[in-house]
Amino acid sequence: MSKAERLIEMMITINAKKDFTVGELAREFSVSKRTILRDLQELEQAGFPLYSEVGAAGGYHILKERILPPITFSESEAKAIFFACQALQFYRDLPFEQETISVLKKFLNCLPLDIQSSITQFQNKVVFWIPDRHCNSPLLKSMFHIVVNRHAATIRYSSMHSESIRTIIPIGLYAMNGLWYCPAYCTKANQIREFRIDRVKEIVEEKPYPKGKYPIPASIQEYLQDLEAGNDYHIKIQLTDIGVKRCETECLLARGLKTFSTGGGIIDMKIRRGTLEWAADYFLPLGSNATVLEPVELIELMKRKIDELYRHYCSSE
Repeated sequence: MSKAERLIEMMITINAKKDFTVGELAREFSVSKRTILRDLQELEQAGFPLYSEVGAAGGYHILKERILPPITFSESEAKAIFFACQALQFYRDLPFEQETISVLKKFLNCLPLDIQSSITQFQNKVVFWIPDRHCNSPLLKSMFHIVVNRHAATIRYSSMHSESIRTIIPIGLYAMNGLWYCPAYCTKANQIREFRIDRVKEIVEEKPYPKGKYPIPASIQEYLQDLEAGNDYHIKIQLTDIGVKRCETECLLARGLKTFSTGGGIIDMKIRRGTLEWAADYFLPLGSNATVLEPVELIELMKRKIDELYRHYCSSE
């Protein structure tokens, strides 16, 4: 094994061990302790985050912010990384925003000039557009760590109607249309609710919670699949061509959309109870391009909203 190969292998080994002694590495790589010490000195000079402790129980330790060993990429793989990051650039907040900027700069500077030029070209020609949101999520990274660590959180939350203190057991995080959401079991409501991260004003407390105590899905993917498979209300909405074009861009409605060869279409599907309010707000702006056939509850809800709007603008006449 050449010295360069040994250094790369050593970085991989150290990252896996975190704590080790010179003797352990010498036996593993079949070289002398003096050779290992020289190799470790070179890794430290290259920026590898190591520190040593003397004494009988001493040894080397790797710092929290580990540096990963070199990884080789093909030209297509390098472009794929930038293409994936392109999808995130219009989000106002990201859990690792500064780190994303830093890694892309490092990565781009290491690429040959022709590949840099090629990446710049597709960045100027392809974009994953997300609506501009005028709301910040300063606690997104903190909520990200709470979710990953499977902790509960007591938060100060500002909903559309009031501000309250709630203890939640997060299921996960997902982003949609430029906003971040955290579905979680709310101990105050005794059911799963969705919390917008930009409306979390303060994290009052974070702590572990007993596993299996609360009825929550095992993963965010399972939650989203269950969300699509709501079974509380059967909705049927007749659509014009314009209504079809509007509804086929909405992921929740698109799965229940059927178009007709003669024009128009119909949404025929089941939804969860909590989606009914959203459905009323979605279909009202479509006017006569969407006619709700059922359920009665959705029709009545839309009537109430229309009546409230009428009284808001016409009550003084």
